[in-house]
Amino acid sequence: MSQAGGQHAADMDGYLRPTRYIDSDSDAVQAFTQEALGDAQQLSDTQKAVRLYHAVRDGIRYNPYAFSMRPEDYVASAIAGFKSAYCVPKAILMTACLRAAGIPAAVGFADVRNHLNSPKLAALMQSDLFIYHGYVQLWLGDRTFKVTPAFNKELCLKFGVKPLEFDGTGDALFHEFDTQNRRHMEYVNDRGIFQEAPMERILSDFREFYPNLAAHADSRRDLQVEDDAFSGSA
Repeated sequence: MSQAGGQHAADMDGYLRPTRYIDSDSDAVQAFTQEALGDAQQLSDTQKAVRLYHAVRDGIRYNPYAFSMRPEDYVASAIAGFKSAYCVPKAILMTACLRAAGIPAAVGFADVRNHLNSPKLAALMQSDLFIYHGYVQLWLGDRTFKVTPAFNKELCLKFGVKPLEFDGTGDALFHEFDTQNRRHMEYVNDRGIFQEAPMERILSDFREFYPNLAAHADSRRDLQVEDDAFSGSA
């Protein structure tokens, strides 16, 4: 999916500015970014993007049960302090970190079908369709890339899915098949990219599409509660 330029290339300023949810100028995002990059003066933009991808992918474990219906839990500066999160918060945080590093980035959303969904999660969702799967589009020079930092490496190895790698030369989106050649993730609909995460619309659609999951989130006080299947342990 890599391509030169892109239809939004003429408006790069909008993909560098902080927003309510992508608060790239916040102390928490700046600190997360600095810790991931170290001596950034010695790094190219490609090297920065790769480091930030891995910092978000592996530094915050994937956990779909850390699902919230509270808008404040989708602000990048809050997400930077999470131990676990699912794809939407992780995509928002990576977008903010890239902007903090001076790399234009947008948060993107797509509907995907997970053919290997767990029975427990499927029962909560009442569907195998994940609407608004979060990903990141970033610009490196005249090229754009789409990446998803959702599944941490340890979780991928546990579930027999090859970890997605981003090296600055190609996209990093979900594999169609797992290591046993079973159908894994199927992209159904790309909802596009955004300078700001449209969380009010997303949360409204979540409540309509996933009433059980939304009710479960409403009843839980601790966002960071861990489920054994998604603890990130090998």
